[in-house]
This record gives sequence, C-alpha cells and structure tokens, in this order.
Amino acid sequence: MKTVTLEVNGMSCQHCVNSIEGALKQIGAEGKVHLSGGTVDVRYDEGKVTLQTIKETIEEQGYDVV
Repeated sequence: MKTVTLEVNGMSCQHCVNSIEGALKQIGAEGKVHLSGGTVDVRYDEGKVTLQTIKETIEEQGYDVV
C-alpha cells in the first residue's frame, strides 16, 4: 500500500469530507480529509488504482487538486 498527501482546494465542510472520502472508497482507495490543512491523505494499492485516477476522482467531485 502506498500513501500520498494531496493538496486540495475548495473543501470547506462535512459535505466535502463525505464527498471526497466516499468517491475514493468507490475506486478502492482510502481517503482522510483534513479541512484545516486543505489536504487529503490517500492510501491505495498501486496495482489497483493509479495516482492519476485518484486525482481525477477528487476533481470530478468539484475540487481542485494542486
């Protein structure tokens, strides 16, 4: 398993947390949103999902991965 921390703009509330963490779970990754720092810690299996897919999944929820 690999872990990466992504800087994500546009997160401000519990809905943002649920949206991102839920979307990541659907693609087989585990996400932990930190609203105060504007980051998302993502744990994933590189054999099952790519970092690019993770970024696209977050962006599809309406947030910007920096």
